Amino acid sequence: MHELMTGIVALLTVQNVLLLVFGVMIGMVVGVIPGVGPSAGLAILLPVTFGLDPTGAIVMLAAVYYGAMYGGTITSVLINTPGESATVASTFDGYPLAKQGRAGPALVMAALASFVAGIIGACLLTFAAPAMASFAKTFGPPEYFLVVMAGLLTVIVILRGNKLLGALSALIGFAIGTVGIDIGGGEQRYTFGTVELINGVDFIPVAIGLFAIGEVLHTLWRGGHLEKLKFFGVSARSRGFWPNRNDFRESVGPSLRGSFLGFGIGTTPGAGATVASLMSYNVEKSISRTPWKFGKGAMPGLVGPEAANNAASSGAMIPLLTLGIPGGGATAVLLGGFLMWGLQPGPLLMEQNPEFAWGLIASMFLGNVMLLGVNVFCIPAFASIARVPFRVLGPIIIVLCVLGTFAVNKSFVDVQIMLVCGVLGFFMRQYGLSPAALVIALVLGPMAEETLRQTMVISGGSLGVFVERGTSMGILVFIVFLLTIPLVANPLRHATARALQSLSARRRGDHDHDRDRDPEHAA
Repeated sequence: MHELMTGIVALLTVQNVLLLVFGVMIGMVVGVIPGVGPSAGLAILLPVTFGLDPTGAIVMLAAVYYGAMYGGTITSVLINTPGESATVASTFDGYPLAKQGRAGPALVMAALASFVAGIIGACLLTFAAPAMASFAKTFGPPEYFLVVMAGLLTVIVILRGNKLLGALSALIGFAIGTVGIDIGGGEQRYTFGTVELINGVDFIPVAIGLFAIGEVLHTLWRGGHLEKLKFFGVSARSRGFWPNRNDFRESVGPSLRGSFLGFGIGTTPGAGATVASLMSYNVEKSISRTPWKFGKGAMPGLVGPEAANNAASSGAMIPLLTLGIPGGGATAVLLGGFLMWGLQPGPLLMEQNPEFAWGLIASMFLGNVMLLGVNVFCIPAFASIARVPFRVLGPIIIVLCVLGTFAVNKSFVDVQIMLVCGVLGFFMRQYGLSPAALVIALVLGPMAEETLRQTMVISGGSLGVFVERGTSMGILVFIVFLLTIPLVANPLRHATARALQSLSARRRGDHDHDRDRDPEHAA
């Protein structure tokens, strides 16, 4: 608690509070714009933070991160289009509620659930992060290398779709990370005689290209600039804008369950808010006394996933702060910002830079309070942003990407890299590859190479060093478990599906038999 108060004191400066407010508002806008998402928003805004104090810069970017989780709900409810992948589950019952004329209560309850989850997540982060950091202090180069590989494997295994394509995405990221000077021998690698590439490929143009330009190109390709979406208006002055007692009563349990479930899943690298929200929806539907209402406008089906995806954003900060392992594309951009400001996330971060680390945690409390007020009282204003057609937003985003990339190093090579990565990001989305896995591998690749070289120097080239300590052995067991999940999960999933189909057919047969025997029903 003393460290948390230190962080609050470090946060409460005029500049930091203004940056927090700016981040909250921009995060809402980023979330409201369909197809942008927190990863692209953070990548675009990263150049803006140059020249800022590191604490203020990361506070602003973190506010954009969890603010986008709030904003994505507005489009999910009003136009049945998730602002980003973490709010997909919010469309299942949010849009049906809007069609019933209950868009106001849906958005207010979603904001309250997000606030509850954000505060619970920040409290859990306050106590879990120091404990994890203390444990990570026992890590040496072998443990760090295995942790990096485990984090990357977790991302690949949890990815929906083809795991081989996910692995290929990560290998592309590793390959880009090798460009520059060999840290062992000092030779140039893959620079092709270009002076600008001697220090390697900068993280910012790659992230901006993959997430922002790639998303714009993909949206244009699928005709997003021509879409005419049905929009349900909302006004705070209308009589049915505020929730009733039944809405509050139905939402207490799902909000709490979603908060703890989302935080736990968020601490797992690669799982993220999308997985947390979908799991929360399935949990609420499975334990509900009225499961038939789900998908038709059930309030628990909205607030549960909303709580889960916001708590997951808090949980994702634990591996980021204590191990330097990003759990997804957005946290990979945050990690890039850490490194850009000369800060190395890991077990020593809270000791060497306590004002920075605890200022970030403290900002999550104040940021969630701000977001609650913004969401409840400014919903109509942000909802109007969703009406702006993408044919207007697309060119603006591209211009901001070019200007932001050039402003970092005043380099046209960076702009070229950004545009090439934008085309690469488009084709990755087209063919099922994962831009998030590429960016995570790009960030973790140099770390993996450095720790592996250190490990080999320590052990004299022997791989036995990985099984000599209990911690490294435990991580190795976890890696083996990750590699066996796909081999076990797919047959188990098919067997479960066949069993459910058989059970469903048997129940239909019993129902038809009982109906034929009931003369009153037959009549």
